[in-house]
Amino acid sequence: MGKINHARVILGGIVGGIVAATLDWFFNGVLLGQRWNDAVKMLNHPNAFSGSAFLPVLYLIFIVGNCLVIWIYAGIRPRFGAGVRTAVYAGLVTWALAILLPNTNFVVMGIFGRRLMLYSTLFGIVEVAVGAIVGAALYKEAESTAAYPAAAGAHRTTS
Repeated sequence: MGKINHARVILGGIVGGIVAATLDWFFNGVLLGQRWNDAVKMLNHPNAFSGSAFLPVLYLIFIVGNCLVIWIYAGIRPRFGAGVRTAVYAGLVTWALAILLPNTNFVVMGIFGRRLMLYSTLFGIVEVAVGAIVGAALYKEAESTAAYPAAAGAHRTTS
């Protein structure tokens, strides 16, 4: 089993995170934008999405989150194999923890409406899965010195 290639985790996280954040901006900002604006006005935060830092922070959150997705992918890859299926598994774990459970809690507590949270949660599956697939496509295992016994000092001499 190879070591996790942290540089590739970061690369996959950045690229996949940018893709996922762009999808999130489209789904939640364009398609559901009016619903979100109405929801935050009801919470007395009418300018929640209008600050100059909103989009950069959104992208940063998705990049960091997708780095975690690719780290999970790298960790489960030896057991499930490299590829799209394993990337989707890693994405589904992250989706459940970062989107499904919090959005369910928002509905239970009455913070946001069921329909808005349903749409956002379902769009979230697509965002996270696509970001995971894109990031996983860039991931490769680190070179292991165990593959080269002489370099690791593990060569034997017969006597």
